[in-house]
Amino acid sequence: MPIGDWLRAIGLDALVQSFEERDIDLDIVSDLTESDLREIGLTLGQRKRFLRAVQALRDDDAPSARPSTEPEPTQVAADRRHLTVMFCDMVGSTALSEKLEPEDLLQIV
Repeated sequence: MPIGDWLRAIGLDALVQSFEERDIDLDIVSDLTESDLREIGLTLGQRKRFLRAVQALRDDDAPSARPSTEPEPTQVAADRRHLTVMFCDMVGSTALSEKLEPEDLLQIV
């Protein structure tokens, strides 16, 4: 993938020309240091966004760092179900639990 496409995908399209002029390809972005990025002229925010996207490339489990050919789902599939919840309390059980060990309370209950 060209570096320009990747930079556009992570919201750094203003930097495409700077990277291309310096012959920086996608295969070496993980080698760039904070100092390199300052030298290229990235602002603090751009450096943070860039480094976060590079980390996502390394992790290889963050598809948002790479442009996707598949459209993002706009709606999560959901269904409605009936749910029954029951709560029971015994009179005095809280006070009893403060006095007894959990094992002893379990035997009594």
